[in-house]
Amino acid sequence: MNWLLSLAFISALIGPRPWQPIANVNLADVDIRPTWESPWLQQRLAADPAAEKILNGYMADLSGLGFSASQQSVAVDVGRYPVARHQESRRLPAASLTKVATTLAALETYGTNHQFETFIGWRGTIANGTLQGDLIIKGAYDPLFVWEEGIALGNTLQQLGIQRVTGGLIVIDQFAMNFKTDPLESGELLKQAMNSASWGWEVEKQYATLPPGTPKPSLQILGEVQIASTATVVSQASGWLVRHKSLPLAVILKAMNIYSNNVMAEMIANLSGGPANVVKIAEQVGVTPGEISLINGSGLGEDNQLSARAVIILMQAIQTRLQAQGLNFADLFPVSGTDIGTLIDRTIPANASVKTGSLAVVSALAGALPTEKKGIVWFAIINYGSGLETLRARQDRLLASLENQWGKPEKIPTQIKPQLQFNKDPYRLGDAKRNEIIQSPTVQSQ
Repeated sequence: MNWLLSLAFISALIGPRPWQPIANVNLADVDIRPTWESPWLQQRLAADPAAEKILNGYMADLSGLGFSASQQSVAVDVGRYPVARHQESRRLPAASLTKVATTLAALETYGTNHQFETFIGWRGTIANGTLQGDLIIKGAYDPLFVWEEGIALGNTLQQLGIQRVTGGLIVIDQFAMNFKTDPLESGELLKQAMNSASWGWEVEKQYATLPPGTPKPSLQILGEVQIASTATVVSQASGWLVRHKSLPLAVILKAMNIYSNNVMAEMIANLSGGPANVVKIAEQVGVTPGEISLINGSGLGEDNQLSARAVIILMQAIQTRLQAQGLNFADLFPVSGTDIGTLIDRTIPANASVKTGSLAVVSALAGALPTEKKGIVWFAIINYGSGLETLRARQDRLLASLENQWGKPEKIPTQIKPQLQFNKDPYRLGDAKRNEIIQSPTVQSQ
């Protein structure tokens, strides 16, 4: 017998040894479980022929419509275990799935509670409601300073007793407003927001979203908007009036992802160290080098590329970090049936938290799908080819088939139930509570 020969060979190698009892061994302390990292075990645990059949049918459908199978990357995982995959490591243009990487980089750089601070000051004198001099705005590259924030800021300044500014509005540092990154243009928008006499229909439309009874500011700035050097203006400033705090970063990211706002994503990626650092952070959490390549943080351009497997790794890394703070993936990404944005006209299963992505020849969808039998199913679909509406319809149909296979849960699992909602209490745009008074100008009155 082969095993006897093997035993004899081993005995010859180790030679005779005196018998000794095994002492001080507590079998309860011995871990005899097989490692969960074993690839063969992962494959056995995740095996689901029905899911593979569904994915194969999806790919056959695309092929029948003329789409190249080699230009598609799909991954469906339960936890860390792959359930069904097609070219999951193939790097393809991923459009706004790039924002998943940008989201992770922002979390790693700032944390969920970070707030960008914009300061408002003055130089000159204040008497009888008039600032004889200039109003100063010191920006912080806040990605979500919009009309509502400007309206609230105008009201706060008037509550402090400033009704009129004889000089101009001086902009220093990186001030951005309404997704305009040019400080001069942003300063003009702020000047407009703080004086309702100059409003157009766009401002009126956003004002209508504020709580009933919100005052319309009428702060007059007679001079021009100017850009100046920070050092000079700070040294000449008479004082600082207000510290404006942005919404928490988690809510800003939620807004960015709901509307897939490219300007916000570019700003946030730059604040997080730029595209190269976004890639570095992605690789640090387990994305295989070569499965991610970015030129910006938004996904604009086919040179922003990811594999489906990389996207799932990024999403799960976000989930892990958020759960430690009592949040989850759905708090930063749109939820089907709750949020609209890019999910309008989609038929994605309810309560799935997803990120969409679109370019002229790219349609992508990734996220977390709650199911009865499998729990949270993570998926990433990157389709390359013309015919966005056709590809979106097939993506939605694929998710519906997976939900039908594994069942719709009776209630949303806590692991993917959102706690935050954008522009809902207590995270509303234009909330004056985020305007902190630093100094009342009344002490300067003459």
